[in-house]
Amino acid sequence: MLPYALTIFLSAFLLFLVQPLIAKQILPWFGGSASVWTTCLLFFQSALLAGYAYADASVRWLKPRQQLGLHAFLLLLSLITLPILADAAWKPAGDEDPILRILGLLAATIGLPYLLLSTTTPLLQAWYWQRFNTSVPYRLFALSNLASLLALLGYPVIVEPFFGVAASAKLWSALYAFFALICIATGWHSVRNARAREVEAGAAPAAAPVSPPGAMTLATWLVLSATGSCVLLAVSNHITQNIASVPFLWVLPLSLYLITFIICFDHPRWYSRAVFMPLLAALVLAMAWQIDSLQLKYVLPLFAAGLFVACMFAHGELARQKPDPRHLTLYYLMMSVGGALGALLVAIGAPLFLRGYFELHVVLVVLALLLAIAVWRLPGNANGLRWAFRIAAVAVVAGVVRLDALAVVEYTRGVREMDRNFYGVVRIRDQDDPAPFRNMIHGGINHGGQHLEPGRTMEPTSYFSRSSGYGRLLENLPGPRRIGVIGLGAGALLTHSREGDLWVFYEIDPVVVDFAAREFTFQQETRAKVEVVLGDGRLALEREAPRQYDMLGIDAFSGDSIPMHLITREAMAAYVRHLKPDGAIVFQATNRFVDLMPVIRRLADEFGMHTAWVSDSAESGDYFVSSTDQVIVTRNKALLESPSIKSASEPAPARPAYKTFTDDFYNLLTILKR
Repeated sequence: MLPYALTIFLSAFLLFLVQPLIAKQILPWFGGSASVWTTCLLFFQSALLAGYAYADASVRWLKPRQQLGLHAFLLLLSLITLPILADAAWKPAGDEDPILRILGLLAATIGLPYLLLSTTTPLLQAWYWQRFNTSVPYRLFALSNLASLLALLGYPVIVEPFFGVAASAKLWSALYAFFALICIATGWHSVRNARAREVEAGAAPAAAPVSPPGAMTLATWLVLSATGSCVLLAVSNHITQNIASVPFLWVLPLSLYLITFIICFDHPRWYSRAVFMPLLAALVLAMAWQIDSLQLKYVLPLFAAGLFVACMFAHGELARQKPDPRHLTLYYLMMSVGGALGALLVAIGAPLFLRGYFELHVVLVVLALLLAIAVWRLPGNANGLRWAFRIAAVAVVAGVVRLDALAVVEYTRGVREMDRNFYGVVRIRDQDDPAPFRNMIHGGINHGGQHLEPGRTMEPTSYFSRSSGYGRLLENLPGPRRIGVIGLGAGALLTHSREGDLWVFYEIDPVVVDFAAREFTFQQETRAKVEVVLGDGRLALEREAPRQYDMLGIDAFSGDSIPMHLITREAMAAYVRHLKPDGAIVFQATNRFVDLMPVIRRLADEFGMHTAWVSDSAESGDYFVSSTDQVIVTRNKALLESPSIKSASEPAPARPAYKTFTDDFYNLLTILKR
């Protein structure tokens, strides 16, 4: 059994180690969006489906020697794709469909190795069954999930803090080459005994025929596996949209998802309906109650627990229906179809058919319904108790629907426009109290607003008041000025514009560009010349000739999801190239969970620049001014000595032990706020 266990363990370890590794490589190319990870999960689930389909077809239609010959050829062929470093030619220019480009990039970079790794668990379990005719193969499935879990947990703790992206990719490629060799050796070991197995089979009494699974059984496998996948992606979206789209936050939900597979497929005793059904009833209600809360220190544990219990329910029920090992490849195939279907529904279906982040609302209702169906079908003799359980299950469904409906009403209250795409959900919300005002909300964060009263439309508000870092710096820059800003938002920074200025906004989200022009009047009322460049701001700056900006604003951090590629050494080099010698960069560093100050200070020190940290408080009495932290970075020390800046600032805190973030290395764990 050892060769099979070793091969399956290594394949699963590599299969899940490559997921955060390759996603981190391409994250900077697509604006650091949380949807990058969701799209990657769609690819991984689809490739897993293809791998399981290959394994099922191979076992069904090919003899053992033919199976080995084909598999060995593909394994050797896949070695020419190493190392798994994404080609820079896949970088977007700004007008491509990001989902299709990411899927194509992943297929070209890791497609064949990932496909072959995904075939290993079902294929080798089938070979093991053919040789030994025991039910142990399902324990090998638990082993493969344990290896996957170790890879996911090891990436943020061991790989990410100590190895850069390129070094990690090369190490993975070397391990994959070793895996290919031992997989071929294990297959040869199985085939070598094929004749003996055939002789033994001919001498032994024929095994009793086993009926293939029926349509209802196949549908149940499909629904349960799709439910687990949907819960995983919906909760992952919820977490990464509110903190940051980085590997260590990606792996938390995926690790919990895998743990439930390990537990449920190790032994039937670990999944108890009496324990997990009541827990699921309580948690779906709690998640529906807190679905729009931004109190992450409470919400994160709640949704992590909810994900775990929901997947224990789905995978526990799935494990209870394991077929005879003769049909294990079909069983795994249906599980992978369900996983891919769940990923497709959340990654593609939700952005296409849901205007807001409502997929988690839908998933909670589906979980409640599945729970009610399972409770309704429970066996039992105490009819009174059985009906009590059924009534309670129906009450849970009604409660979740009610709480979801209230959350949707609150989410859309006062919203005049709402749209969703790869980069998130943008809402335009009006309010009348204490004065007519219009906000642009991206996710759950205000991205600028405008007074609607005549005479106040060009009044600075939100994060861009006169007392903010932006306001104080722009007051001290003589005109005419050349201003560049990564992140358009509502365009509220234009309240500081003057006649003769040139303002260039770099915005990756076309919905933001459309709403800023249609729903706000900043661009129409300003006397400055305004240019909007569609696409990732950093990539656009890298392509352009130096613009000689007096100020470059990096304003992509006002949301709680941080595009980390905008605060690396390579990004800073692009900013400095476009800056006048005495110009200034302003980093919007406002964030509830991540402390960007030491990262910005390290970049400033490395480029020989000074910092001024301006903290603008909303306690001034102006309802429309938001508390914010902005860091001015410049070589022009005299600029920072101007009274309006010096009186309200201090240098950004230095932490010499911190490493400079680069495209090849950054570690969000080190800058999380307590």
